[in-house]
Amino acid sequence: MGWLAAGDTYEVALVEGRVVARSASGPSPAEQARTLPEEIRDRPEVRELQRFAEWLEWHAAECAAQVDTWMVSSLPVPTGLLARLWPDEAWRSALRDIVVVGDGPDETGFLRDADDSGGLRVVTLDGETVRLASRTVTMPHPVLLPDLEELRTFAAELGVTQGVEQIHRATWHKPAGIDGPAHSVREFAGAEYRSWFHLSSRITSLGYKVSGNSAVDRILDGGRVVTASVGMSDPYTEEKAWTGSLSWSDEDGHRSLPLSEVGPVAWSEGMRMAAALHAGRTVTEDGAA
Repeated sequence: MGWLAAGDTYEVALVEGRVVARSASGPSPAEQARTLPEEIRDRPEVRELQRFAEWLEWHAAECAAQVDTWMVSSLPVPTGLLARLWPDEAWRSALRDIVVVGDGPDETGFLRDADDSGGLRVVTLDGETVRLASRTVTMPHPVLLPDLEELRTFAAELGVTQGVEQIHRATWHKPAGIDGPAHSVREFAGAEYRSWFHLSSRITSLGYKVSGNSAVDRILDGGRVVTASVGMSDPYTEEKAWTGSLSWSDEDGHRSLPLSEVGPVAWSEGMRMAAALHAGRTVTEDGAA
């Protein structure tokens, strides 16, 4: 983006997401000011640029959130759609180096490019750049990737940094032979917070929702929507707050699911939420939780 005149003395532009100013004349016009001079902060050119910067930030967050949804739910995404989105820098930042899977068992790799014909170029675990002509691809949740450790090692060798957390996302696998009648997990229960407000703030800052006395996350797993819930203590009867057990229910929350019916993605994402809430618990001065 070029420089815009802001009065007779300064020019302004967006640089790395923020509005900066420089002198419109003088010996060093390319030297940028660290902060906007007071006299131009309310000029319409500056305010418009600031609003545009805010929109770009919102747009980037929306793109990342959509890619995260495609990945968590492992939904098939048309390759033609990805090709149309690719020229947009925000979409490209969210999509670049995401692991995609095409129609064939060997069509797995890090997404590097998308062309006008709808084809995708990926780098495979063999280090080869190949073109995927599949009509759709998936961006699997990491718990569904059989070569996850190999992908992590190869990503480190390539210096891959994903815009949306996928291969380095924390995952949990459901233990084999889990008790059929059991309906909850208490591994991360009992995390203490200074108040219900601090606990609810932690929940929303992580991108989850508060519903009644629970932290909830709705997850699409194998075509079925499942709600993972972590219980919370009653804000009206307790000064401090604690997390409770983790459980899963159907989409409407009407039927609690036995652990044997919880799918791999719903299990991993529910445990991820519970672990994140446990990690944010109050820690005393002596280091005890």
